[in-house]
Amino acid sequence: MTTISKTQIGLLITAVVLFVLLFLAPKTHSGKLETKVNEMAKTLEVASLETFITMATKSLKPEEKTTYDALVNTAKNSKVDTAFVPVVQFWDKQKRPDFAAYFVEQIAERSQTSLAYNKAGDRYYYSVRFTKDENEIPTLYQSAMRCYQKAVDKDAKNVDAKIQLAACFVEEGKDPMKGIGMLREVEKTDSSNVKLQLTFAFFSVKSQQWDKAIKRFNKVLEIDPLYIEAYLHLADAYEQQGQTNKTIEMLQKYASLTEDAMAKQEVLKYIEQLKSK
Repeated sequence: MTTISKTQIGLLITAVVLFVLLFLAPKTHSGKLETKVNEMAKTLEVASLETFITMATKSLKPEEKTTYDALVNTAKNSKVDTAFVPVVQFWDKQKRPDFAAYFVEQIAERSQTSLAYNKAGDRYYYSVRFTKDENEIPTLYQSAMRCYQKAVDKDAKNVDAKIQLAACFVEEGKDPMKGIGMLREVEKTDSSNVKLQLTFAFFSVKSQQWDKAIKRFNKVLEIDPLYIEAYLHLADAYEQQGQTNKTIEMLQKYASLTEDAMAKQEVLKYIEQLKSK
């Protein structure tokens, strides 16, 4: 199988589905000292991201910087929970979701709700995929984990936050087995959670454990037959195993169910390529 054919379905998946849809130190000090250390660590993390923001504002056009400074000052002087929304929108327009995430967290700090912290965590988590500075990635993961943990602390039933917190542990790489353990704990009580099964599936894909990935994507379809993008991921997994017939079968199922005419056309075109080999 050529390199092109191996990656073809991956490209199809990217085109069809934008998946916006994965630090504990030993307690050897006294509780008072440990609290102090944790507070210092948190301050350093936030300061680090603020440093990136400060550097970025220096490269803004004069009129943009004036607008930005005014938005930040207005938000800081306001007591309204959503006062930082215009600042978030400013960085979104600048295509800096990482900086926007920082101000989504400021909104959460004011509202103090599990949902708000969950949203801030999501913002940090997904911004990792868009940052061009690898030095910023650890800070983004730590920030996401901080927000997800607060979301869980405020609502122990917030399963999405638990799953995303576990995903951060796995993807950050410092303690991946802790994250896997957290996911398995969630699975004990909520095995029908689609997000949970997808998280397991994508971790299996990342580690090239194709059999496990196939099992998880099939589980997703059992839970939610309407999540037809799973057929694309199954096709990719089967192709990586060299199972052309199963690859075609999954693509045909997707093509028969999708309402996206352009995606259907691309999938059918690739099916013909596979059949001609």
